[in-house]
Amino acid sequence: MQVTFNANYFPTEGAIVVPIFEGNDFTAPANQINEKTGGAISRAVEHSSFTGKSGDLLDIYAPTGLNLSRIILIGLGKKEDATEKSVSEIGTKLATKISYGPESSITVLFNNINLDNMKNHELAVHFSVGALLRSYRFNKYKTQLKEAQKKKINEFMVIVDQPQAADEFFHRYSSIVEGVFFARNLMCEPPNVLHPKSMAKELAELSNLGVKVDIINEKDMEKLGMNAILAVGKGSECESQLVVMQWNGGTDHEAPLAFVGKGVTFDTGGISLKPPPKMDEMKYDMGGAAAVAGLMKSLAGRKAKVNVVGVVGLVENMPDAAAYRPGDIIKTLSGQTIEVLNTDAEGRVVLADALWYTQSKFSPKFMIDLATLTGSMVVALGNKYAGMFSNDESLVHKLFQSGQETGEHVWQMPMDDRYDKDIDSKIADVKNTGANGAGSITAAHFLKRFTNNVPWAHLDIAGTAWTDEPNPYSGTLPTGFGVRLLDHFIHKYYEK
Repeated sequence: MQVTFNANYFPTEGAIVVPIFEGNDFTAPANQINEKTGGAISRAVEHSSFTGKSGDLLDIYAPTGLNLSRIILIGLGKKEDATEKSVSEIGTKLATKISYGPESSITVLFNNINLDNMKNHELAVHFSVGALLRSYRFNKYKTQLKEAQKKKINEFMVIVDQPQAADEFFHRYSSIVEGVFFARNLMCEPPNVLHPKSMAKELAELSNLGVKVDIINEKDMEKLGMNAILAVGKGSECESQLVVMQWNGGTDHEAPLAFVGKGVTFDTGGISLKPPPKMDEMKYDMGGAAAVAGLMKSLAGRKAKVNVVGVVGLVENMPDAAAYRPGDIIKTLSGQTIEVLNTDAEGRVVLADALWYTQSKFSPKFMIDLATLTGSMVVALGNKYAGMFSNDESLVHKLFQSGQETGEHVWQMPMDDRYDKDIDSKIADVKNTGANGAGSITAAHFLKRFTNNVPWAHLDIAGTAWTDEPNPYSGTLPTGFGVRLLDHFIHKYYEK
């Protein structure tokens, strides 16, 4: 869907979208169209339940006085309640509606709408971004599309007071959308197509945007001593990879911000085999790596003025004669040893080497890792919030605030030495699972042991990377969770 902004345009085909505030408080465009149609809008709202509440929708078909298929009234809610999050979510409502309509051309009238806390062009852009995010489809492997699936909006025109200001403001957000779509595309690919080597190849394409991409293969990992990553991938025919992506948009010699992603392109559980139901969803177990890759694409696309490094460990966890086993002891890159109690607790093992490599190689200001790490996180928070664990309260505050403002919510979970004792091993430095209960917390404490006391936060996105319950921005497809959150976090707190 192509979004464009214009000041002097009125359509002669398709549908127009007319915003109205709560309480049926008509905007300037609503008054204008109401007059053109001989009071059609007034009559429609009088005889319906539409009140202009946030996300309310009402169709007026074949309006008198206009050569258009329909008018779509959309509620903006209360003027004083408008935020980036609320306005973009209203945009998602429109995108859901028009995806099933007959029109290929949509014009949204935002001209002469002013808010106390949001400029006209900002209102239009946030709305358009929500619509654009919700327009995502993945039909690559469908050979017989239904008519509704073939439907495309060819023109999404937004009428604003200052189109140039809207274009400039939209530039940053369009790069974020591209990053989200990149992450979603990676997650949607089937595991017979997307494996560690092919995913590494996809990430290498980011070099076209100015990202420096280095791929460390198994031979080089063996030389470095990355035995944890290598152990998890031993049962697979697909060679494991560590991909390092650097965006240097800040000043020379400035310490980078570091983001580390779990990239298990398919997770059978290994020898500790998962039960069959929903195992197909384990192609999504690289959601953390996808988010880091999407973030790097977003930053490079908008030429962010900051130094960032993204590191992702890519493996496939398979049962095989060569696979690592419960009872194995692994010496990691850090020199610490891991006793493996469950081969399905593999993501933390991969991240152990990735985190240690990142802090020792780049000396970052902080590290944030993203991982679809534990089912316990889904039990605790469902699909509404990602779990957040950290050794730094400043990071906690900034990430929480960014979640509130973007709608990619995070919730702080406890870190406590009493939980850390639960992962002490009798015969190694640490075991890869704790006692029964608090599985997400003990997993976070496991990761903390490989941070070398660098400021760090762990985001367990197991409940938010994909969901069976429709998400406002993505429906039931993978969400790309983390890209918008972290781009906002970087832009607000670290860009100069």
